[in-house]
Amino acid sequence: MLKIALPNKGSLSEDAVRLIREAGYNCRRYSRELIVFDNANGVEFVFLRPRDIAIYVSNGILDMGVTGRDLALDSGADVVELMSLGFGRSDFHYAGPEESELDPDRFAGMRIATSYPRLVLEDLERRGVDADIIRLDGAVEISIRLGVADVIADVVQTGRTLKAAGLKVLGQPLLHSEAILAARTRDIGGQKTVHTFLDRIRGIVVAREYVMVEYDIPENMLEMACVVTPGIESPTISPLSKKGWMAVKSMSKKRDVNQIMDSLTKIGAKGIIITDIRTCRI
Repeated sequence: MLKIALPNKGSLSEDAVRLIREAGYNCRRYSRELIVFDNANGVEFVFLRPRDIAIYVSNGILDMGVTGRDLALDSGADVVELMSLGFGRSDFHYAGPEESELDPDRFAGMRIATSYPRLVLEDLERRGVDADIIRLDGAVEISIRLGVADVIADVVQTGRTLKAAGLKVLGQPLLHSEAILAARTRDIGGQKTVHTFLDRIRGIVVAREYVMVEYDIPENMLEMACVVTPGIESPTISPLSKKGWMAVKSMSKKRDVNQIMDSLTKIGAKGIIITDIRTCRI
């Protein structure tokens, strides 16, 4: 049976479970179960602390696991990233008091509070900076006010928490993080259940980036319309019963949908419809 680790709490857990369930797997917990069996698909889901998942996977105890890229790298576990999952996005930054003019290259001799000591140590070594790393398990933004640290290093999503603590980002991000699917190696075996799982998850992740665009266009504007919506290989085109008009269907990037509608409207497209895609195989 395929063994897959999922985060046991927090937004990372909620989004991971939603993704897995959309892919057709039963990983629902009714209480605080640590293990959920999906016998129909031959998968055992194990719920663990996100920070520990990469370690279990690297030791071969579990086949794969969903965790954050930042957590996997900070663990030092020997795992590879099979795919990024498109949620839990954040940046890993240094931060200090709003009035500070500090630069990370000038942190020598300072105290840096963080929950990610390995990431910070590796960055300081690259910079040739010798600083004291203070490991905290959470709420590192308060450590400066309490006199425990001079600067902090932490994940930043919206920046509101930093601002509320009177802090600002210092320098460029050390790391762009998001949820990932990790394994010991890219070649994780020939089990049918493995390939099915990867294909299903990839199908959901890709589908979330695209929409289906459908519209009618005068035949003399068809070539220009196909430039706006080229599709994956090419758009699907069929003639309408109304002479001189064509129906077009094309997958397009979700982030571009408003610009696409504007461009299609300008060249005379009618009946433009945008629909979400639940899953796909490209």
